[in-house]
Amino acid sequence: MKKNISAIIFGISIVIAAYLLGHAVINRNNPQGIISVTGLGKADFTSDLIVWEGSFSKTSSNLQDAYLGLEKDKSIITAYLLNKGIDENKIVFNAVKSRENNKARYSNDGNYIGEDFLGYVLTQSLKVESKEVEKVETISREITELLNKGIQFYSQPPRYYYTKLADLKIEMISKATADAHARAEKIAENSGAKLHDLISAKMGIFQITGQNSNESYSWGGTYNTASKEKTASITMKLNYEVD
Repeated sequence: MKKNISAIIFGISIVIAAYLLGHAVINRNNPQGIISVTGLGKADFTSDLIVWEGSFSKTSSNLQDAYLGLEKDKSIITAYLLNKGIDENKIVFNAVKSRENNKARYSNDGNYIGEDFLGYVLTQSLKVESKEVEKVETISREITELLNKGIQFYSQPPRYYYTKLADLKIEMISKATADAHARAEKIAENSGAKLHDLISAKMGIFQITGQNSNESYSWGGTYNTASKEKTASITMKLNYEVD
């Protein structure tokens, strides 16, 4: 009796194993796979907006005299920029900042014993934001001419931007997607598989670097403002079903 039961169990096991083996063969003959590809979209462009900033100061032992001197310098700077062709509504002066200029005093043995009042320092900054990039760029280089007028003007390097960045980003996504699709088709062709539906798409970080620069990409995205000529790039990772 026990031998019969063992024979029955063994037979059932053979049948189940045969079924599973056959099913596995069918799945191997009709595999469903995934191709993951990354495409790149790039474009060179020229900035169409410039932002330039600078500041000037006046020092006097009398606060009112310092303010009057600062106002005089402001008028000279304004006239200079207008004469260079900058629209008056593009020149923005910020609020005046003031501080006391003190000099530390020490005893003969080097101990701090107080401060001497040297006067008041008043500083005002200005900003020019314009689409006349080349004009403002030239002025930022020639602003030292104000030294001949007795004005100590501190100029900062211009910053460059692009006002059509949203449209450019869409263009880059389209290029990166097309590049990734072409790569997927080539991989499928070389492997003898057939490309099917797109399963997922993930956009990478939008990067803007200066042309011909050695800037490295950042995981959070690079946004170059120091160069007028720039390069934009973005990646797209696509997953396709293949068989």
